[in-house]
Amino acid sequence: MCDRLASMVFIIAAFLWNTGPASAQVEPESRPVTTRHQIVIKGRPLAYTAEAARIAIRDVETGEPHAYMFYTAYRVPSTGKPRPVTFIWNGGPGWPSLPLHFEAAGPLRGEGDRLVDNDDTWLTESDLVFVDPVGTGFSRATKPEYVKEFAIIVGDVMAEAEFIRCWLLLHDADEAPVIVAGESYGSARAGRVGYALLRRRFDVAGLVLISGGTGLPSFEDSRTVDWAMHVADMAVVALYFKKTPPELGSTPDSVRAATEKWVRQRYLPAILRIDSLSEEERNLIATELASYTGLNPDRIDRKKLILSSQNWYGAISVNGKRPLTSDFRRSEPQINSWTPLAIRYLRRQLGYRTDLPYIGVEGGETVEQGFAPSGKYPPSMNSRWVHSAVYDPTPEQMSKAREDFALAGMLGFPTVGSMPSTADAILLKPKLKVLVAQGAYDPLGGCSINAEHARRLDPPYKGAVEFKCYEGGHMMYYIGIRRPVRCSAMT
Repeated sequence: MCDRLASMVFIIAAFLWNTGPASAQVEPESRPVTTRHQIVIKGRPLAYTAEAARIAIRDVETGEPHAYMFYTAYRVPSTGKPRPVTFIWNGGPGWPSLPLHFEAAGPLRGEGDRLVDNDDTWLTESDLVFVDPVGTGFSRATKPEYVKEFAIIVGDVMAEAEFIRCWLLLHDADEAPVIVAGESYGSARAGRVGYALLRRRFDVAGLVLISGGTGLPSFEDSRTVDWAMHVADMAVVALYFKKTPPELGSTPDSVRAATEKWVRQRYLPAILRIDSLSEEERNLIATELASYTGLNPDRIDRKKLILSSQNWYGAISVNGKRPLTSDFRRSEPQINSWTPLAIRYLRRQLGYRTDLPYIGVEGGETVEQGFAPSGKYPPSMNSRWVHSAVYDPTPEQMSKAREDFALAGMLGFPTVGSMPSTADAILLKPKLKVLVAQGAYDPLGGCSINAEHARRLDPPYKGAVEFKCYEGGHMMYYIGIRRPVRCSAMT
């Protein structure tokens, strides 16, 4: 993966002590297949083992498997101090682990129609376990009625925590320090799973939260502050489209700094006393807001003076088209020609022999096809997902969540209830290391929002969390169609 994300693991791995020798007692249908490999990184060989298998997720009362979760693990033999183990998910919810596996952290990287040695792999600093959540990749529920147990936030968190518990036990690594890493929805999952593992007394050493929720405490007027600070993120995008005035500067850093200064000195104080503003003050703030964000002043609502993510997202265009929700700079989706090659690699080079179709984010038809008696494939996990931290939420609870979310004006999904997450994990273990990574052109997040949250954090959170902003989109580890971003270190 790219240097910046590789060093996320380095930052946290520096604090760790790791795993013991691997041995597994598993059922025949889930017995791991282990192969040996070597890549060359900056002229130096790196030898490692790869392991592919599925682990049963069993009902705690009956022992009955409700699902089997597929994983790919990479481990480097250690002659000195044991190495950390990093468990990695993508988001969706409903993505298998292919993007982070083959575009970012794994030993091989997809490049066009081939897989090449990945100079930026996290494997140099930590053993890696890429996990496909139930309903993605080769992971499956054992019965149709069990699918709903995993297509909901609370069940997903419990399943992922159980997977890690089982993997560590099956590999005699239950005392190993663990890093939990996730992207997008996977970052929220990582915070929640990290807390669940700490409650189970596993040694969680760090969390890597990429392009998603932080799970950190809010503060007074945090929603209004988020709206205000997000203007600086919008200004950076406006600069990309050459829609900012020259006095703001010509670089993303200069534009962000100038806009954040204006937000703190002028804009935020104004919207915090919105009801007392005169018409003249409203018009002046609206004109300034339009200038910083590259919009026509007529598009600014004088009554609210708030430019929500949804409203601004609908006001800009890339070559006359609406931008992707993954990157403000792009209007066409990323096409990965290496995806079939990656699945073939799992089957052949890693020796994972199965006739199961590999399920992508949009369900059975997107990557490989399988048997569907009616000819109609089951809906994807994305489409059937229930955004609820409460199991089996009522229609009234879902309706209330939608109403509250509409008031926020942000992109994303309404969620019922909450679960302990990053903040609670830090309270359980104040020495926990947390890295929050955000792309500057990600419509689903905001570097300036994160920066303001960092300024307002109190101990012990302030000492535990590091925020980083990168010149990328939601999937910050690549730019364009072929090459991932080559970027500076996380340190």
